[in-house]
Amino acid sequence: MTIELVTLSKSFGGEQRVYRHKSATLECEMTFGVFLPPAALEEKKRCPVLFFLSGLTCTHENFIQKSGFQQYAAKHNLIVVNPDTSPRGVNIAGQDDSYDFGSGAGFYVDAKLEPWSKHYKMYSYVTQELVDVVNANLPVVPGKRGIFGHSMGGHGALICALKNPGLYQSVSAFAPIANPTKTAWGEKALTGYIGPNPADWAEWDATSLVSQYESTPQELFIDQGAKDNFMNNLLPENLLSAAAGNDHIQTIYKLREGYDHSYFYIASFIAEHFAYHASLLKAA
Repeated sequence: MTIELVTLSKSFGGEQRVYRHKSATLECEMTFGVFLPPAALEEKKRCPVLFFLSGLTCTHENFIQKSGFQQYAAKHNLIVVNPDTSPRGVNIAGQDDSYDFGSGAGFYVDAKLEPWSKHYKMYSYVTQELVDVVNANLPVVPGKRGIFGHSMGGHGALICALKNPGLYQSVSAFAPIANPTKTAWGEKALTGYIGPNPADWAEWDATSLVSQYESTPQELFIDQGAKDNFMNNLLPENLLSAAAGNDHIQTIYKLREGYDHSYFYIASFIAEHFAYHASLLKAA
């Protein structure tokens, strides 16, 4: 579980780092961002960790450079880890043909179909290998772990939490693809990675998972821009409807008037998400 430091930049008293490592799960080299708050550096304090999953076409760099999260991670003493959105450098025919499938579009599922199944296992990477790598190499508090994401990454955050009760103590999502089995983005990805039978898609759909969830009570913070031009690919109302019929799921829903799908929207409300996660992770 060796990791190699690629870059380091001082930010709000902490350090924004980028690491790379050889992923056994994805069978390729992967890059991920890490922000260490001042408490972890100066006080040698172990801190809760918050994972962020990015959306279609993104790498690890988008969130680091555009969201402005570092000041809030520093304020709340949170370590932040953000991986890439797909395997890289694996040379699969067709992986770069479209923005919504293949490179930059791993959809946080474990692919079942060849040729994707060898490398495209982002779900297992995020929920197992990356957690283990972080635990082994960073000063995190065991058992104090949150997850959030944007768009495809919001979908990823939701399914990772819903499929693993207790793994994450806090969950939120900006403009998530909340019901992918009913959207063009989701149908394309799930058909290509999982197969043509819609019955096989349900385990990768947050709305379906919410409707069937029977484990430890789980709260989901869903954030949505009211002027998002991708609403027909998001369908948060379907997830909210499913949650209303399940006593094991509680939701917080914030509809932001006038805001779209961009990082301008994320940057406007990122402070609220950090305060929310910090309160549940009992960070400072």
